[in-house]
Amino acid sequence: MKNRFSLLFLVLASLYGTAQQTTQQDSINNLRTIKLRSNSLFGSKFEAQNRTGSSYFLSSEDLAKFQYTDVNRALLTVPGVNITEEDGFGLRPNISLRGTQAERSAKITLMEDGVLIAPAPYSAPAAYYFPNVARMEAIEVLKGSSQVQYGPFTTGGAINFVSTTIPNELKGFARMNIGNYNSKQTQLKVGDSGEQLGYAVEYLNFNSDGFKSLDGGGNTGFDRNDYSAKIRYSTKADAHVFQSVTLKLQYSEGLDNETYLGLTQSDFDTDPYRRYLGSAADNITTEHDQIQLTHLIQPAKNLFITTTAYSNNFARNWYKLDYVNTGNGNVGLASILRDPVSNQNEYLAISSGADTAEDVLGVKANNRNYYGRGIQSKANIFFGTTNSSELEVGLRYHKDQEDRFQYVDLYGVENNQLIITSPGTPGTDANRISEATAIAAHALYKFKTGNLTLTPGLRYESIELTRDNYGSADPERTGINLSSRENTIDVFIPGIGANYRFNNSISLFGGVHKGFSPPGSAPDVDQEESVNYELGSRFNIAGIRGESTLFFNDYSNLLGSDLAAAGGGGTTDQFNAGAANVAGLEFALTYDFLEMSDNWSLPVSVNYTFTDTEFRNAFDSDVYGEVEIGDEIPYIAKNQFNVLAGVSHDTFDINLNARFVGAMRTVAGQGTIPATEKVDSNFVLDLSGRYHVNDHLSLTANIINALDNEYAVSRQPAGLRPGHPFGINAGIIAQF
Repeated sequence: MKNRFSLLFLVLASLYGTAQQTTQQDSINNLRTIKLRSNSLFGSKFEAQNRTGSSYFLSSEDLAKFQYTDVNRALLTVPGVNITEEDGFGLRPNISLRGTQAERSAKITLMEDGVLIAPAPYSAPAAYYFPNVARMEAIEVLKGSSQVQYGPFTTGGAINFVSTTIPNELKGFARMNIGNYNSKQTQLKVGDSGEQLGYAVEYLNFNSDGFKSLDGGGNTGFDRNDYSAKIRYSTKADAHVFQSVTLKLQYSEGLDNETYLGLTQSDFDTDPYRRYLGSAADNITTEHDQIQLTHLIQPAKNLFITTTAYSNNFARNWYKLDYVNTGNGNVGLASILRDPVSNQNEYLAISSGADTAEDVLGVKANNRNYYGRGIQSKANIFFGTTNSSELEVGLRYHKDQEDRFQYVDLYGVENNQLIITSPGTPGTDANRISEATAIAAHALYKFKTGNLTLTPGLRYESIELTRDNYGSADPERTGINLSSRENTIDVFIPGIGANYRFNNSISLFGGVHKGFSPPGSAPDVDQEESVNYELGSRFNIAGIRGESTLFFNDYSNLLGSDLAAAGGGGTTDQFNAGAANVAGLEFALTYDFLEMSDNWSLPVSVNYTFTDTEFRNAFDSDVYGEVEIGDEIPYIAKNQFNVLAGVSHDTFDINLNARFVGAMRTVAGQGTIPATEKVDSNFVLDLSGRYHVNDHLSLTANIINALDNEYAVSRQPAGLRPGHPFGINAGIIAQF
């Protein structure tokens, strides 16, 4: 570790030295116009469309059309994004980019304002915390070779959520929505900027009683609060060297009455929105806080240095039914719902409402605390009079931790209610601490000559992963039964991208880069490695704008994760799944049929994603099942299709979002998908409308699943789970 600290010091010192040696004679008034935002990856649709890799930018205008609080619905408008829904509200998204493992979005780099946001992205990357999309003003999705800037996960890509920025002048915003299932949303924000000082504060609450019906009655919804504040201090416009310091504070809390318990096929066919009595005690409480301090200095017209220190803390206790014991030992929920006939007594214990003996239902308190903290710095240096070249070098020091201190309470059923019969002792179930220390460095050089742009890049990750397991017999953590393990990784991740513009209408881009994912603390598990290729084209012909991309990810070692959310045992240990291939096509097309009109617009966007997956070796696992060569990877739909259309005028707009998600396997296999190992395809239509009374007041209405289609989204963690039924809400927006 001493060598790592020395490396950190030397790189930071060199960045500081570069800043000092660069001429500082130019006033801020004479600096050329470079728009660098410290909280974004590329910052605009224009930049996204001119990168050497595939990238998409969902702007504030895009997000405002439907006012989604469900990030799944927003991201499905982006090609190359695969989603496995779970609760119908998008509370804990399962996001995959280009065929990576979707469960808990554990195989993509998730960021908020350019900072890693998963609770413990290295030691426990499953994202049980996810930022509320309703408070975001943009979403950036980056895939392809230039993602080597962002890690540690470089196979599928990176997603950055850009939170509300500090406005240039006094602005206020208030939104209130109400809808069926007693759903409500309240959002308030205000901000202002003076010559040197700027601020923004925001409050968000959204809640619902839920659309599922719990046997015996009860709330199946959620209630979430989110508070955030930013304050920025900048030097004066005529300062010798421009600098700014921005402090961001964020706090959120939530109570979600959610469960891992789904339904049997028969019960789902009868009523997909039913919830068994056995899940009556299930809920998850969460608490998250974030501190970011960002310093930006522009010591010369061609040099920007951005440094951010950050701290994220997350505490959650998912209290949920884990097993049933009617005298046949502990039987897991997935086994019961997969075969309710062979497990009849266990099935009746959770579903019939009849009285049971004591200690039949094991409800586990999955109590965990996380932190992630560190400091990162990057320098952007521009060369040439036309700024045709740019060098970005960056360094990050990061530490994170997951602390599991779990227990199991035992329940019985009496008078159609769950009664606790034997309270558990904290620390007598999972009782361990996983930690990670990582140093990451990257360099990306953008060089433009004529119509050709090249971006070679290199990333370096040095990671130390440890786990101390105190065991269920030592809740005091004396260390008497302590077992420890350690794994270290040092890896270089190269990549190169290219973009060639034939004319103002057509360009060709492509690249190749190394995919990487850290393996966890088990020393016998290898890192995830792949070589990833993409080739694409962007075009704008007669007003028809589009992008098409072919991609191929060649895994030499794919990592699987033993997540309870994926139907595994819940250890979260990773395992070697060996060689695999993921190939596909991404296609996006946009055209405004009323582009020539001054007062009207009728834009239509069409996105399509085809993804083909294949295991290249045989193995057996609880997550993927018994895998043979040629089997497809579960929970990746081959076909996804999205149409976004709208008509807008100065005073109103109406928007339609239609999406189709093809059938998915739930167990690895090939050929025709067996009915018991399948999630059927679904088609969902959402509608929204806004009427602008004046510049300060708007009325809104949104319909989710306008056709009220009943559909399943998953068979994991345990049993079939439904998508959101017909939902409608109306609201008012006031702003100045």
